Amino acid sequence: MPRFVTSILFLCGLVLIGSMASAQGVYVNGMPVGPARLQALQQRLGIPPGPSIPAGRYWYDPYSGLWGLEGGPALGQIYANLNLGGPLQSDASRGSTGVFINGRQIHRQEAAYLQKLFGYVIPGRYWLNAQGIGGAEGGPAQFSIPAAIKASGSGQGLYGGYTRRTPFGGTGGDSNCFYYLHPGGSSVMTCQ
Repeated sequence: MPRFVTSILFLCGLVLIGSMASAQGVYVNGMPVGPARLQALQQRLGIPPGPSIPAGRYWYDPYSGLWGLEGGPALGQIYANLNLGGPLQSDASRGSTGVFINGRQIHRQEAAYLQKLFGYVIPGRYWLNAQGIGGAEGGPAQFSIPAAIKASGSGQGLYGGYTRRTPFGGTGGDSNCFYYLHPGGSSVMTCQ
């Protein structure tokens, strides 16, 4: 299955908190995510069952809402502060960049994107919130990813794709596909 399709299915599953039967074989931050936890999140958020989450091993940053496959870069953003899996590990992306965001050493693809966006990347430890605003650990806000994207004129998110969340649902896509996620549980995806 193409990585983008897997990413969309996982995003749909987490945003909508997936169907309860799909929890078998889903690990987030090294911990299994069972049906009871998914059901509790679903009830708390008032969301009906939606698409299933593909079995696999994922990392999730509860501060920024970023997520990805274990050993890989960020593939998308979902709600922050969800009670999913264990704590985010520094080696979740198997990065070697010397750049840590919320404790996770970022993947080289993420560092390359930030280099393109800001013109430079300084190794160090940073915090990043769900709005894309961040700074050095323990310090004030120093940068805004959305502002940098807007200033660049590209209007695109990570790796040329984008994700938008609104009270009326979520949209996203890249140069090949577009999706819409209705907060009531329906979703639509079209690809070229």
